[in-house]
Amino acid sequence: MTDTATIDTRAERKVREVLHALVAAWAAGDADAFADRYAEDATVVLPGGVFHQGRAEMRRYLAGAFAGPLRGSTSIDEPERVRIVGGDTAVVVSRSGFLLPGEETLPADRCRRATWVLSRGDAGWRVEAYHNCPA
Repeated sequence: MTDTATIDTRAERKVREVLHALVAAWAAGDADAFADRYAEDATVVLPGGVFHQGRAEMRRYLAGAFAGPLRGSTSIDEPERVRIVGGDTAVVVSRSGFLLPGEETLPADRCRRATWVLSRGDAGWRVEAYHNCPA
């Protein structure tokens, strides 16, 4: 018999794998791989009131960013807390930001705290909602 703690540990590991895949996709400048980890109708809220809705919009936004101001940048995302809720939902709070080429330390103005909501479906874990704000 598998207990709830074991199931939650496996789920947490899978959720962390999604976050690692997102960091890897960012490092590769791969907007397709990054957006594919989001649900079809995912929402993203960023500082300054920026709002993106849907995987396709995320893909377009990131493709432009990776070809322009974020070319060669590196994402930082360090989960501080992962909670599995109801077995098929996860809420993650992380410290995040990005380094521009040549930077080794995250500048204070790019240090963020992020909240992720993920759900588990037939295609595995996907990001349903993401929000970050200055830390």
